[in-house]
Amino acid sequence: MELYEKHIFVCINERPADNPKGCCFAKDALSVFQKFRAEITARNLKGKVQATKSGCLASCETGPNIVIYPEGVWYKEVTENDVEEIMDEHIIKGNIVERLRRFPA
Repeated sequence: MELYEKHIFVCINERPADNPKGCCFAKDALSVFQKFRAEITARNLKGKVQATKSGCLASCETGPNIVIYPEGVWYKEVTENDVEEIMDEHIIKGNIVERLRRFPA
């Protein structure tokens, strides 16, 4: 098993459209996941950084949600437009993107 320097989990949980909690999938989480994968490839970070689809992270109201390990930092309301900033600041430089941070508070 490979050990990654950073592991990004992107919630892509899907619920029925009438579910009051909503879901990350309906908020375009799959495109967020795909953008992370594309950025990892473009930056030659395969083997060092991994993006993985996740099931429900139990924070549907603030989705799409992602969590990055080993730090355990959660980001909320992540859009495809936020991915490059998260890659540049958190993954490359080690700085938390405060405007998107959910946990730890």
